[in-house]
Amino acid sequence: QEIASPWLSWFISGSFPEPVHLLPGLWRGSLPNGNKYLENYYGFKKDGDPFVWKSNNAMTQKLKEMQAFFGLEVTGKLDSGTMDLIQKRRCGFPDVAGFSTFAGEPKWTKHVLTYRIVNYTPDLRPADVKAAIRKAFRVWSSVTPLRFIQKDSGDADIMISFAARDHNDFIPFDGPGGSLAHAYAPGKDFGGDAHFDEDETWTKSTEGTNLFYVAAHEFGHSLGLSHSKDPNALMYPVYRKFDPSVLLLHQDDITGIQYLYGWGKTSSANTCCFHFRL
Repeated sequence: QEIASPWLSWFISGSFPEPVHLLPGLWRGSLPNGNKYLENYYGFKKDGDPFVWKSNNAMTQKLKEMQAFFGLEVTGKLDSGTMDLIQKRRCGFPDVAGFSTFAGEPKWTKHVLTYRIVNYTPDLRPADVKAAIRKAFRVWSSVTPLRFIQKDSGDADIMISFAARDHNDFIPFDGPGGSLAHAYAPGKDFGGDAHFDEDETWTKSTEGTNLFYVAAHEFGHSLGLSHSKDPNALMYPVYRKFDPSVLLLHQDDITGIQYLYGWGKTSSANTCCFHFRL
């Protein structure tokens, strides 16, 4: 289902990140503020006039790379299928093939991790926020040896907070309908932390922005996973409205997280997916 204001992104980075932007100019008028999509998601570095794309071989190559990733017809042009995809809300971390880890494969060196919810969104009762976060972590603990313990104060491995606009990590949020959240790969300081945009309307239902669904994706990054090209995977970069009838965790997600941490006591090689009720 198409979502209003769809082309901006959740932002996640495994190292010191850069703000999310959109495709350069696209192409002066075709999308509002549409710049830097290829720069952020496909490593394109513009050379010269950013609005002259037809003569730019590097940009054409990056468009082909993007089209190949998403299974589109590889034309190197901004055809209708490519434009439709660009306009969908998505995660801000660059795209990769299959399941993927961050560069250097950062991961936690322990299996018991702590997390702390620093503050709460007024959109939900604190008990509902706690339940959504706990359930999102359980997505990953169900298939790995990882266990997650909530702390009520002090430092934790994964610090979780809600904030609007500038929130002191050099990646300001952009208001309603844009960037939903961002998280960091395992590491020092911000490593593992997840931030959620307070300007969104967070819900525990299929309306608005479902906190559990977004948190489950973000925590995949907090544990060391990058993106998958499998459109059924939780770690697929394009945001989809949460549907409790659709399987949440698929084999590609499981293969990726078990590559980093191994199998959990209850998981098996035949495990294909996990489905959580609201």
